[in-house]
Amino acid sequence: MTALASRAQLRASFVRWALFFVPVVLLLGFLSGVVAGSGADNPWFAALEKPSLYPPPATFGIAWTILYVLMGLSAATVAVAWGARGRTLAMALFAIQLGLNLAWSPVFFAMHELHWALYLIFALDFAVVLTIVGFWRVRRQAGLLLLPYLVWIAFAT
Repeated sequence: MTALASRAQLRASFVRWALFFVPVVLLLGFLSGVVAGSGADNPWFAALEKPSLYPPPATFGIAWTILYVLMGLSAATVAVAWGARGRTLAMALFAIQLGLNLAWSPVFFAMHELHWALYLIFALDFAVVLTIVGFWRVRRQAGLLLLPYLVWIAFAT
């Protein structure tokens, strides 16, 4: 035997981490939105003037569900990379960007702090780029899984 773990063991480890990260990220994202009262039915938000490129309201729930699943899978991909150089830093960057992500909805939708929300989303953009670089260095696939997220928040910015 020349490997520390078989392919089946590695696959099982990934599945366990994915079964942890995907629901946790989805739940935290959902709770952030609920606490903030985000969405098209928010009267304050409904009264705001939207740009012509603003997608239909139904798009947001679908997009964020997909993005949170991709984020969870990406984190699981890095989590299984035991002993990989930069793994701890990459996971710390992931936690920071997730915290910024979860803070944005309450700042924007609940507190109506447009300027702080703008600063926060700029910080989020930067943190996501750093996370992608960190994940890419550990597992290229993990970095690739975060690219749609970066595109979506860059569009939002």
